[in-house]
Amino acid sequence: MSGPVRVKGESDMRKTSPWQLWTLNFELLISIMAEVEPRVRAHGLEMKEFLLLSKVDEHPSPAQLARALMTPKPTVTFLVKRVEAAGFVKRETRPEDLRRFHLTLTPSGRKAMEASRDVLDAAFAKRLARLTQAQRADLGRALERMTEG
Repeated sequence: MSGPVRVKGESDMRKTSPWQLWTLNFELLISIMAEVEPRVRAHGLEMKEFLLLSKVDEHPSPAQLARALMTPKPTVTFLVKRVEAAGFVKRETRPEDLRRFHLTLTPSGRKAMEASRDVLDAAFAKRLARLTQAQRADLGRALERMTEG
C-alpha cells in the first residue's frame, strides 16, 4: 500500500505558505512558553505577568501596556494589581493628570523579570542551537524585515 501521490515540491510549498509559517511560529512560541512556565513561576510570576513586566520600561502606563501586549485593558488592570500587590511594580500618579499613573519596576520586580527572561533566553537558545550560524543570521534578518513597519 502506498501513500498519496505527491507532486515534487508540493510539501515544500505547504511548509512555506503564510498560514503554515504562521502556525509553525506560533507552535514554537507556545512550546517554549510551556517549557519555561514552571521555572518562571518559581520566580513568583505567571507568564502573562512576566510578559507585562518585560514591557513596563518601554510602556509605563496601563493603556500603553494593553496596546503593546494586545491585551484588553481590564486584563492589564488585573495583572497590574497582581504585580503591584506582589511588590514587583510601583504605581505613581502623574502630576498633570491625577487620573493616570505611571508604572515602574521595583528592584524585586526587575530581579524577577530578568531571572525569568534568562530562563526564556536559555530555552530559546536550545532551539536556536539546532541552526547553523548562517541560518541564525538569516532568521534574524528575516524577522527584522518582517517586523519593519
